[in-house]
Amino acid sequence: MTFTTGDGVEARDRNIESWFQRIQTGQVRLPRFQRREAWDEENVAGLLDAVLRGLPIGSTLVLEIGDKEPFITRPLAGAPLPVERCREHLLDGQQRLTALWKSLHDIYEDLTFFVHINEPEPDEDGALPSRVMRVKRWVHRNRQRYPVWADEAEQIFERGLFPAFLLLPGDISGRRQQWCDKAVKGDLKASRDLENLLRDLQERVKNFNLPLLLLEVGTKPATALDVFVKMNTSAVPLNAFDIIVAQFEARTGKSMHDLMVDLREKCPTLEAYASPEQIVLQATALRSDRTPAQASFYQLDLSDVDTSWDEISAGVRWAVQVMEEECVFDNQRLPTVTALPLLAALHKYLPVALDAHGNARAMIRSYVWRSFVTTRYENASSTRSLQDFRALRDVLQGKADRSKVPIFRDEDYPLPQIDDLLRAGWPRRKETLARAILAASIKGGAFDIADGNQATRERLRAREYHHIFPDSLLTGDGSLPEGERSRALNCVLITMSTNRNISAKEPLKYLRERIDKADLGETVVRDRLRSHIVPFNELNVGGYSLMKSAEERRERVKIDYETFLRARAVAVKTALAALCEGLNWPNEGVNDG
Repeated sequence: MTFTTGDGVEARDRNIESWFQRIQTGQVRLPRFQRREAWDEENVAGLLDAVLRGLPIGSTLVLEIGDKEPFITRPLAGAPLPVERCREHLLDGQQRLTALWKSLHDIYEDLTFFVHINEPEPDEDGALPSRVMRVKRWVHRNRQRYPVWADEAEQIFERGLFPAFLLLPGDISGRRQQWCDKAVKGDLKASRDLENLLRDLQERVKNFNLPLLLLEVGTKPATALDVFVKMNTSAVPLNAFDIIVAQFEARTGKSMHDLMVDLREKCPTLEAYASPEQIVLQATALRSDRTPAQASFYQLDLSDVDTSWDEISAGVRWAVQVMEEECVFDNQRLPTVTALPLLAALHKYLPVALDAHGNARAMIRSYVWRSFVTTRYENASSTRSLQDFRALRDVLQGKADRSKVPIFRDEDYPLPQIDDLLRAGWPRRKETLARAILAASIKGGAFDIADGNQATRERLRAREYHHIFPDSLLTGDGSLPEGERSRALNCVLITMSTNRNISAKEPLKYLRERIDKADLGETVVRDRLRSHIVPFNELNVGGYSLMKSAEERRERVKIDYETFLRARAVAVKTALAALCEGLNWPNEGVNDG
């Protein structure tokens, strides 16, 4: 059935069988600018359930193709290579049709979908439970796919299920009969009854109507893109990058997805910090003298993005290099992501000549650490980021001095003082200053207290957040609340093995064990602690178990703990101040006696 809505748009009915025939031959394809699959297993199961119940699942948006395709295309995920001329570009409906195609063809690598043979009974509120069940799949080293029962007809039937692939539109009568015979162990009558039931359900799926809105031949690409953006009805809405991708392809004829694949290959660690797409858009906005916010993304000159892509990509890679040089390796320990796109945008202005480069690099270090430890980006970060970018750009171009950069103004954004450092919470949480304190210790090397290995990107994966004054000691003998125990100044990153070995031991004991087992004795233990900005003398305390009264132990633990925290705060303050001046690791700030 066809209805004309005017303005070159027609509404048409089309059942799933017809959709599948067009996908199979390649008559329906996706414009390259479309994002990849975005639905999770719950979305897929919900869609199948709606089809089985005959519930509407929305309409699709299709651009009818004449002699020439306006966009570069690709098949739907899981579909075979095209064998016929493309006649339609699918602008909206990719997620639904991909979910139906892959689930009914049973080609999800890690999922198989099943349907309850009998419709479930309504629950107490009258709602019908889903008739569709999804099962996670995995392949063992013996190449056997698990769970095994999910491939055994008899065991599937015993669970009151059948595989969704038996609902696939088309002639699957032989496959269906074979499965039914196995499921009921050769009982001919039971097999035919089951086969008839499955055939009826297949007919229901095959004839299910998934209507389309058809943009007629001759629709301009820009118009099609505008309709695509406005009418996308996916359960996972388009984000700014999806829209930019579509507009970029229309403007340049190139795929931004391909550019991002290339960037990921050249800079594989970028994703450890943030979404590469978001960093690229923010950096591009700054380069265009706009705030790195969503409203700016839609105003970008995409032709300029195309011509400047190599520099944008180089800038992003350099921003990651800077973070790695400052020993910040991932978003779990990154105090703020705001600095990354700003650095990427600044790259093109970085001088290359000897001392000029060295001076610029010192200023960049100063900027990075001030972004970590000051309150500059706590509010209105996009606006302030643009302000800092403009000022830093002027400094790099010789048009201004550092005093003109807002983040460098101590009167407005002072460095943290002792009390600020003492209040900083546990760095595993998303607290900027707490993470900055931990970042400074990693910058110092963060050598493990026992095995002596430095904290690198790879080794951080095996590190744990450790209470320097053990949590159980502060809880038991110290009777301190969680907020006082779990402070950034009481945290270092050490290996799981070292953490387990220390356990609840008081510092005096576990330091003595380390000293006794180290060939270089106390000297190397002091050096390892210094790399974490941890003062040895104030940590080397204990003997609490020898004290007679609980009150005496409590007071002693509190005094020793507070003394340690303040001593470490002084050392951390010195280290952060040096980093914020642009100096490299200044571990002489730790006075360990």
